[in-house]
Parts: sequence; structure tokens; C-alpha cells
Amino acid sequence: MKKLMILGAGGYGKTVADLARQMGYCRISFLDDGRTGPDILGSCSDYHKFADEDTEIYPGIGNNSIRMEWVKRLLSENISVPTLIHPTAYVSPETQIGEGTVVLPMAAIATGVRVGMGCIINMGALIDHDTVIEDGVHLSPGAVLKAENRIPAGTKIESGQVIQNRQYPL
Repeated sequence: MKKLMILGAGGYGKTVADLARQMGYCRISFLDDGRTGPDILGSCSDYHKFADEDTEIYPGIGNNSIRMEWVKRLLSENISVPTLIHPTAYVSPETQIGEGTVVLPMAAIATGVRVGMGCIINMGALIDHDTVIEDGVHLSPGAVLKAENRIPAGTKIESGQVIQNRQYPL
């Protein structure tokens, strides 16, 4: 039985929940510091109460630096942080994807790409060959990264933005 606790019940948290349902998670709930609702079981600081071998915890927080703080904290406490990849995304078998990264529908990741921890590869984002995406990067819907770039940690690439070959040199 796959269970997922999501920290943050805002837009990105709901997106992660939707993806997790499509991937077969049977029980999905939230912790949130500012919202209430039937699936919100407490505040984010309550995560210890839910950390067990049957439950993964994911920081569904859009802010790159805060999301990465949570990923690092959870992993340092040996709490499982899932990597979630939508079934319609193309991910080359020659690609490496770090813990806590989410790849949303219709994204495409070419051969030789390395994606760090806690990244968001949003809907329709395209990553060309031999690119390095450092930890905590967010590629917005439709962002395009051409080949042989190294995107620095915490960077956000906006929708429709095209990063030319080697614009961020390896």
C-alpha cells in the first residue's frame, strides 16, 4: 500500500497529489501551515507523526529554496522522498534523476541528462541531451533547454523561455 504525505496543500501540492494518484498511490494526505480541509491532517511540523516505512513524504512547495530545505531535512532523517514521473513524460533510459524530483505530463528529457534532487520538470518542458540540472531547479510549463547546459541550483526557467545551447556552460 503506497501512502504519500504532502507538505503543502496549495497549487503545487495539489499537482503532486494528482500525479501520485495516477501513479497508484492509494492514500494521499496533506500537512499545511495555513489551510484546513478533510485531507489536511495538521501542520508541516507534524511530519514526524506520519514518517514510517509505509509512507513517503514529499514537500509540495513551489518555492525552490524552501522545497530544497525540506528535501534535505527529510532525507537527513532517513525519510523516503519519492521521485514522481508521469507516465506520459519521456525520460531517456540514459538519464539520471535525483530524489524528490517531479516530472509532469508531456515533459521530455533526452539522453545524457542529469537532473538533481527536488526539481520540478513541469508540463511540456523539454531538456535536450547532455544537460545538467542542479538541485532545486524549476522548469515551468513549456520551458526549453537546448543541449549542453548546466542550470544552477535553485534557478527557475519561465514558461516559453528557450535556453540556447551552452548558454549556461558545463
